[in-house]
Amino acid sequence: MNAQKDHPLDQLQRLPRHPWLRKRANAPAGLWFWPIMLLATVARLYQLTASAIWCDEGSSLVISQYDPAQIWVHAAHDVHPPLYYLILHGWMSLFGDGMFSIRVISALPGIVSVGLGTWLVHLAAGRRAALLGGVMLALLPIAVHYSQEIRMYPLMGMWLMGATVALVHWAKNPGRTGYLAIYAVLMTASFYTHYFTSLCVLAHWAYLGLLRTGGNRLVQRPAWWLANVAIVVMYLPWVPSLVSLVQHLPELEAGNDVGWIGAVTLGSLPSMVWQYLILSDGFDLPLALFISVPAILAVVLGWVLWTDRSALKLPSLLVIYCVLPLLMIFLISFKTPLLVDRYMMFSALGLPLVLGVAADRLARHSRPLALTAVVAFVALQGVGLQRNYDVDDDQFDKMVDFVNQRYQSGDRIVVSDLFWYFGYLYYNTTGADPLLYTPPNADGSSGRPTDYGFGNLVDEHADDIYVNTLQSLPADHQRVWLISGTGDTDDFASIPSQWHKVDQKVVGDTEARLYERP
Repeated sequence: MNAQKDHPLDQLQRLPRHPWLRKRANAPAGLWFWPIMLLATVARLYQLTASAIWCDEGSSLVISQYDPAQIWVHAAHDVHPPLYYLILHGWMSLFGDGMFSIRVISALPGIVSVGLGTWLVHLAAGRRAALLGGVMLALLPIAVHYSQEIRMYPLMGMWLMGATVALVHWAKNPGRTGYLAIYAVLMTASFYTHYFTSLCVLAHWAYLGLLRTGGNRLVQRPAWWLANVAIVVMYLPWVPSLVSLVQHLPELEAGNDVGWIGAVTLGSLPSMVWQYLILSDGFDLPLALFISVPAILAVVLGWVLWTDRSALKLPSLLVIYCVLPLLMIFLISFKTPLLVDRYMMFSALGLPLVLGVAADRLARHSRPLALTAVVAFVALQGVGLQRNYDVDDDQFDKMVDFVNQRYQSGDRIVVSDLFWYFGYLYYNTTGADPLLYTPPNADGSSGRPTDYGFGNLVDEHADDIYVNTLQSLPADHQRVWLISGTGDTDDFASIPSQWHKVDQKVVGDTEARLYERP
């Protein structure tokens, strides 16, 4: 009689482990791990240089071109801490500022995060859960998208995923405080990368509050408290800058550096889930679909949490890591809007990991259903990946190239606002410094940027680059390029009537206009 064939999900549990890949700390070991890493790499390197530099990326490049001491000062006036900019500065010193170089520095920590996440779910629920969760994490659209931008979010995700792995190893071996030393270093690095690291701290404390070992809670252990004190001590050099930033929040809001974040509604929570999955707020979806998918995922996460009977509650840790930061920011945002998808990317990394645990549990009861659920989720992620990779050829860089090719010595270039200014600096090859249009506000007050937020990157050159009115431009040149966004209202409030437009290029939502002055 023929033996019954194994189901593919059963085979995953018995994939060979190779001694030369084993790690003492139970890291994923086996050939099954490396296809996940290859998948994560391909997903993040594909179309890596296809999209044009935008405002936030351009600001990263501008601040990273300063020397380290100046980066520290400028970051103190920015809305993010300095570590990413310091790393980017060193990276560009070694590998240049070509598009692949400056984008791959985000792709690399994004790839490492997938490996760490797979390791984490392997610790929590075993090999099959790790493989399923790892595949879904490798293809998570929000993680792929921000691994292709010149910003700090993948770096933050890597630090926090690594710190969570270290925390789990300490929870398994409370006597080995070396894991807490690693944890403290990684968490400090994350605090120097992004302020929302504090949300992960809350998740870790909440998790440890669930555990009891040897009659007392891990959260009460002196070693845990000392590790957190060490984090605070290592972060002390930055605290004055943080305090100053908080004091200048009104300036940041006035300069639209944080004031652009929209108010939340009850629909913002399911909308954020759709941002994770399809890189869209989902408000254009049918209402039943908009609500049902996040609701199903919430039920799955709740089921994993409720049915977790393991001694160390590691599946519960994954749920807490994914859910608690999002809920905290959602509630805080009713007072001060802070709910932004990229700020929550580190927390989104936990969703595929929890789903890997859920699929593993479901496979014990219905293997076809578990496999179908995973395939359906990956298919949904495919919609987000397609949206990420679907890049229009006509982008901002094409418009700047148009100016570069037609520029003549003595031309003046005026950019309408900071949103376009930083990207323009990267693509500008004319040798001329573009000017920044800073018209007065409607109430007559100055429209110039403040020394906090993006403005601090250009304010020291105010006398050289700010242009309050087009009429005030020096008369020592005849041709003026105006760079702006397109829309119903012209970004340039008043173009002198005697100027004659001789050329124009519209690319997407931007345009370049060339005027001759009499």
